[in-house]
Amino acid sequence: MADAPSAPTAPRSRSGVASAEWLAGGSCGADRLAQLLPAALRGMAAGTAERGGPVPAGGPAAVAAALARAQSSGLPSHGVGAEQALEELSALLAAGSADPADPACAAHLHCPPLAVSVAADVVASALNPSMDSWDQAPVASEIEREFTTGIARLCYPDAARPDAVITSGGTESNLLGLLLARESAVTRPVCGANSHHSVARAAWLLGLPAPVVVPCAGDRMVPSALAEALAPLGAQAVVVATAGTTNTGRIDPLPEIAEICRRTGARLHVDAAYGGLALCSERLRSRVAGLELADSVALDLHKFGWQPVAAGVFAARAEADLEALTVRAEYLNADDDTEAGLPDLLGRSLRTSRRPDAFRMAVTLRALGTSGIGALVERCCANASSVHAMVEDHPALRSWGAPELSTVVFRPLAADGLPETAGDDLVAQVRRTLLEDGTAVIGRGALPTGPDGEAQLWLKLTLLHPHTEPADYRALLDAVATVAADLRASVTRESPIAS
Repeated sequence: MADAPSAPTAPRSRSGVASAEWLAGGSCGADRLAQLLPAALRGMAAGTAERGGPVPAGGPAAVAAALARAQSSGLPSHGVGAEQALEELSALLAAGSADPADPACAAHLHCPPLAVSVAADVVASALNPSMDSWDQAPVASEIEREFTTGIARLCYPDAARPDAVITSGGTESNLLGLLLARESAVTRPVCGANSHHSVARAAWLLGLPAPVVVPCAGDRMVPSALAEALAPLGAQAVVVATAGTTNTGRIDPLPEIAEICRRTGARLHVDAAYGGLALCSERLRSRVAGLELADSVALDLHKFGWQPVAAGVFAARAEADLEALTVRAEYLNADDDTEAGLPDLLGRSLRTSRRPDAFRMAVTLRALGTSGIGALVERCCANASSVHAMVEDHPALRSWGAPELSTVVFRPLAADGLPETAGDDLVAQVRRTLLEDGTAVIGRGALPTGPDGEAQLWLKLTLLHPHTEPADYRALLDAVATVAADLRASVTRESPIAS
C-alpha cells in the first residue's frame, strides 16, 4: 500500500523563515492562523491603549499625520513579514479608529460587534466560501438557507411561504423592495419625510419617479396624509414605511399604514433596518406590530444584532416575489445542474461574488437564541429611557421627546435664544469640539422644531452598547453642557446682541 501523503510544509523565504504566503485554509491553515492572530491582537490592544478614548484626538489632520509618521501606507517593494505587518498595521488601525465599544461613541447606528460573531467571521474568511454557486459553498449555502428561512418566519409567522435573502444592509434591502415592486408593475414610490435617504436613491437607480413625500408629525408618517397621497395612485404605488428612523428611532404607525395600503391596493415595504430585531423581544415586539402585514421588510443585524458590517437581510412575505432576482450564467447555474439538484445561489442576491455573511449571524443566533438577542435589545432601549430621564433632569439640556427605541435626542439650552442660525451653529460646534478633542462621538439631526416648523439642529445618542449602565452616559451629557456653555460665552463676548 502506498504511503499516505505527508502534510504540506510552509513555504520558506530565502532566509528559511516561514513566509507570509502561507494560506489560511487547507490542512495547516488553522495552525498558521493560530501563529498570526496573537500578533494582530497584540497590535489591536496596543493601538486601543494608545488611543485611550472613543476616537483619536485632533481630527482628520492628526490622523493623516499619524499615518504619515508611521510610514506604513503605500505599496512597498519588499515586505516586512506577516507578524510585523499585522502587529504594526493593527496597532495603527486601532489607534486611529472610532471605538463603538466605548460608551462615548454613540453617534450612529454603529454597534460594537459580539466576540462570538467576530470569531465566526475569522473562520468564514479563512475558508472563503463564495456564495454565488453551490460548488463554492456547499455547507455555507445550506446554513444561509436555514438562517434566512428562520428570519423570514420571524417576520412573517403566519405567512404560507415567506422567504429572505442576505444583503449588504438597509440600502441594498430598500433597493430590493422597490425593485420587486417595479417587477410587479408598481412604479410610484411613496415614503415619509422621515424615510432614509436610500429610498430616493433606490428610485433614482431603478429609473422610477422621485418618491412622493408624505408629511410626518413627531417623526412618524401621518396616516391621513398617506391616504390623501395614495388616492390618485392606488395600485401603482409602493409605500415605504419606517420602523426606526435614523434621526430619532421613531416607528411609523404600521397597522394603520398597512390598512390604507390594503384599501388602495398599494404595495408596502417597511424599512426596519433599525427596529426590526425588536421582534426578538417579547416585551418590545408590540412596538413593531404590523410588520407582518408588509409585502417586504429590510433588517440590519449590524445594528440590533451586534454583527460586524455588513449584515443585512431582506424578507418577503411571498417567496414567489424573489423570483424576480433569477438570472442565468452557464458557468454558475446551468439549467442541467439545477435540474440535477444543485441549488441555484445566483438568484439569491443582486451580487455575484459575496461573502458568507450569514454564517456569523447563524453562529450568533445559535449561541444566544432569539431570546438572547431580544434581551440585548431590551437593555439598550431601557438605557435610552434612563438617559432620556437624565436629560430631562439636567439643568443645561432639553429633550426632544421620550425614546421609542434606543435613540436619545436632546439640545443644549445654551443654543436657545441666539439670533438667526447661531443656535444651530453652536450645536454643530459642540459636536465637532468633542470629536476633535477625542472626547466623544455624538450624532446630529435636523428636525422641524424651529419657528413655523423650520429645521432645527439637535444632538443625538444612539445607544447600541448592551453592557453599559445609564450612569456611563452622565459624564457625556455634562461634557455637552460644558462645551455648549463655553461656546455660548464666546459668542456673547463677540456679539453683545446675542445675549
